[in-house]
Amino acid sequence: MKKAVEHLIGRPTYIAQLQKWRSQQDLIKIITGVRRCGKSKLFSLYQMDLEIESHNKKQKINIININLEDLMKTREIGLEYDKEGFLTDYNKLLDYVVARLKPQIMNYVFLDEIQLLRDWQRVANTLRLHENVDVYLTGSNAYMFSSDLANTLGGRYVEIKMQPLSFKEYYSDYTMRAPIHALTIKEMEDTRNPLGVYSHYIKKSGFPQTLDFLYDRQLINDYLMDTVYRNTIQKDIVRRFKISDTNKLDAVVRYLFDNIGNETSVRNIEKGLKAGGFSVSVPTISTYIQGLIDSYLMYKCDRYDIKGKQLLENSAKYYVADIGLRTALLGHEDMDQGHILENVVYLELLRRGYQVSVGKINKGGKNIEVDFVAQKSVGEVEYYQVALYALEPEVLKRELAPLEEIEDNYPKFLLSMDYGSGNTKGIKRLNVLEWLLELE
Repeated sequence: MKKAVEHLIGRPTYIAQLQKWRSQQDLIKIITGVRRCGKSKLFSLYQMDLEIESHNKKQKINIININLEDLMKTREIGLEYDKEGFLTDYNKLLDYVVARLKPQIMNYVFLDEIQLLRDWQRVANTLRLHENVDVYLTGSNAYMFSSDLANTLGGRYVEIKMQPLSFKEYYSDYTMRAPIHALTIKEMEDTRNPLGVYSHYIKKSGFPQTLDFLYDRQLINDYLMDTVYRNTIQKDIVRRFKISDTNKLDAVVRYLFDNIGNETSVRNIEKGLKAGGFSVSVPTISTYIQGLIDSYLMYKCDRYDIKGKQLLENSAKYYVADIGLRTALLGHEDMDQGHILENVVYLELLRRGYQVSVGKINKGGKNIEVDFVAQKSVGEVEYYQVALYALEPEVLKRELAPLEEIEDNYPKFLLSMDYGSGNTKGIKRLNVLEWLLELE
């Protein structure tokens, strides 16, 4: 029986980034992101591009691809797990790779889930020093990549931050697959309607493999809870912090998932949990939050003083890596649509390479909030306000007011579900789905 042909979802944004850095062979390319967001499949897509290009140019290349989650492969190499669940003896991996390098041609070395190996930096740095070796890594926990990386690798690396599917990526694949599986007229009509696809996106998830299940909600939920959530919690947080009772951790996660887009502090989280019957100390909550951020399940969005041009401490907003995962965990579909849309926009701004914060303006002793202040390392600031709908005059006035208080002339945008676009006092009003699909 032949093995079914694997369906790969295009990830052009990340492929473009890999292509951009390919000429810098002395730099290690590290792809980071939450588990199951598609890092391994990105390797497959990129390797296909390399093979096609080398064939067209009639140049030989050598690709070495090792997934450290593959038990059969790690046993073949001779790696063993220690008591804490990490692979040991990095020299065996290094020897295995070096033995397969070919002289005179370019060698592309891909090491997947590298954080599973103790002292993995030694392997990466040694391979980087070879003139005809280009090294690519993936990792699912920021903690593993923060321990003296700059010193160990001499700063010779670039990080590509990956997320689950963007709405544009989801839309592209969904509209191709869904018509074949649609069971009702409404499902058929929704297959190309951006609003209908968006509804599926936030309910069913942007994790790539969930598209294989399409309309089977139970399979999607089981996958998100078991393969994504519990697997990540167990491997990246429980094991790391040696947590024996996970009930309090689950309570913190549920609280944060339930309060996306709400400005809060660790002290307020403590109070909220206590009201719900969970007594969790402030230091423990801080530890759990850092674990969630390091595992890329959640993102912290700090406040920014627009006039003072500095970050503010104490409180922040938190956003989840995937709305469908939130839906699966909390068991609700249609709650808080405004903050859900805000979450989607926040992730898209990160995906487009912006550093994002919550804008604050103090005027007459009153704090005014701008949803997002977005800035690239090189480039001007952009301001974004997000609203579900803003056609009603009073609603429009309320949503535009914070942007109107900003005294500089940097671009300002109001994103909403309303059809059409416009301009009010220099503020661009855009349909958020067209913005997400990059049609504006």
